[in-house]
Amino acid sequence: MTAARRASDTGAVADPDLVGGPHLPGRTPRPPEAAFAPLKAALEGADDPAALAASAAFGAALRLFERRYYWEAHEMFEAVWIRLPPASAERVLLRGLIQLSNAGLKARMGRGRATARILALADADLAEVAARAPAGAMGLTPGALAALRCQAAGEADDE
Repeated sequence: MTAARRASDTGAVADPDLVGGPHLPGRTPRPPEAAFAPLKAALEGADDPAALAASAAFGAALRLFERRYYWEAHEMFEAVWIRLPPASAERVLLRGLIQLSNAGLKARMGRGRATARILALADADLAEVAARAPAGAMGLTPGALAALRCQAAGEADDE
């Protein structure tokens, strides 16, 4: 069972249908903080990577990313990242996922040079995770991470 599936079983609030269309800064309205607040509040006091990997917030972030809600995914990934132990492989992974979210957003907005620059940052983080946790981290295998990277890199400005 994936982290996203586990999170969806909890009735998580940050669902694309509740935040409206994907936020594209300068183009579309920012979603209300209330769409994320319950998931962020549920992380209070959490700092164990396994618990954070199973959290509704992490699952929602993955769902949002997979549905191309990159700005929203970034918000949720960041809420998990801040709680992870410093210098841990899991924290590096989340930094990479935040960068992938940012790259997907920039690509979707037609900002090719920014996308390439940010993908290079994400690649460095994901390479570090692969070296430190060859089987993957937080329930994400190397293959799953590669698929997320391909999705972000393959975005086009179709808005």
